Amino acid sequence: MSTSPYAVTDPHDGNVVETYPTADASDVSRALDAVSSAYKSWSRTTSVADRAALMKRASELFSERTDELAAIIEREMGKPTAECVEEVEFSAAILGYYADNGTEFLKDEPIDLLDGEGSALIRRFPIGPLLGIMPWNFPYYQVARFAGPNLVAGNTIILKHAPQCPESAAAIAQIFSEAGFLEGAYVNLNATNEQCADIIADPRIQGVSLTGSERAGSAVAEIAGRNLKKVVLELGGSDPFILLSTDDMDATVQAAVEARAYNTGQACNAGKRFIVADGLYDEFVTAFTEKMKETSGASPLSSVAARDNLASQVDEAVSGGATFVGSENDDVDANGAYYPAGVLTGVTKDNPAYYQELFGPVAMVFKVGSEEEAVELANDTPFGLGSYVFTTDSEQAERIANQLEVGMVFVNGVGADGVELPFGGVKRSGFGRELGRYAIEEFLNKKLIRVIE
Repeated sequence: MSTSPYAVTDPHDGNVVETYPTADASDVSRALDAVSSAYKSWSRTTSVADRAALMKRASELFSERTDELAAIIEREMGKPTAECVEEVEFSAAILGYYADNGTEFLKDEPIDLLDGEGSALIRRFPIGPLLGIMPWNFPYYQVARFAGPNLVAGNTIILKHAPQCPESAAAIAQIFSEAGFLEGAYVNLNATNEQCADIIADPRIQGVSLTGSERAGSAVAEIAGRNLKKVVLELGGSDPFILLSTDDMDATVQAAVEARAYNTGQACNAGKRFIVADGLYDEFVTAFTEKMKETSGASPLSSVAARDNLASQVDEAVSGGATFVGSENDDVDANGAYYPAGVLTGVTKDNPAYYQELFGPVAMVFKVGSEEEAVELANDTPFGLGSYVFTTDSEQAERIANQLEVGMVFVNGVGADGVELPFGGVKRSGFGRELGRYAIEEFLNKKLIRVIE
């Protein structure tokens, strides 16, 4: 077995499918030269419409290769087949969205002068080569929402993917190449963390976007800050799912399961802390636990390491006084990265799990006696990514939405993300936005041009 950290290891059985070489110093140097050269030539000589046409073709290639691309990520990180297909389709839609809307998003913005003669406007320009550091849980989607808007804007990209996703990373790069993007516009690089630090510090790199853990985000932000580089960070989440009233408990429980179990619970914006009104608590916990247990064993976690980390967190929570009820048919120590889906109750504020993000099919459920208590508990977390509010009272929903310390609130529904909807958080969930028109604004020079007549 190769010692390369870049490898496809099938989490269904733990077998190494293929290894990939890690970049060496010359690979890093060539990547930096390539994105710098492409920015000086291609970015400055093509129009937004030119680049949008290339992105449209990339979107079409994603769609044409749906089954092939889906099979790759199923091997890499164990996502269920249907969800792999959904991810490819959503990624194609993201690229298509920026192809269709890039010209409008990047058009000149006139400014009404308060004094003086002449005119003023904001004209949007790319800022230069960027580094993207992407995670394993959505191998195509995460890249699409970074690369789509930035390539249309004219920025060039070095993309460092997660070490367990080298096959999908190569497939993405191949698609951009076949779509007609100039060599150097998008460069896939199997870099180490140390090499990424050097890349961020390189004066040719003008910004960095990372989706990943708090630890990784802190490290990247520190290096970028020291080198005065713009950063977008999309980090962890422990999203609250608040249930205060419902006229259909079965549908609400199903929504809760989908919020927690999609992608085997490995989504930063998944519902993770379920905050339930005391009058509904017993009924909800009973039904929710049974439904969660039914999802168990459908797919593994992304790796044995991910499984072991979740197992350790649950064990600590139980040692701290919580109760875990999960499927009894799954063996944590079996081959592959499977972990029994289930529910933690009795998690008190002094429990180690209270402030943790559980990345897997395990939910924490809390009982509250009032709307105010629900909001207080929801906000009692270092994270602030997304949230879900279920209530039959529309005025209550608006009150709660206004009080939650998060970047996103979804009322009476889950799985309602869209290419046009901005994605991002506050507090330790990071800063900046992806998707929607806000994503294309992150790495731009919004240049003022003032003409005096």
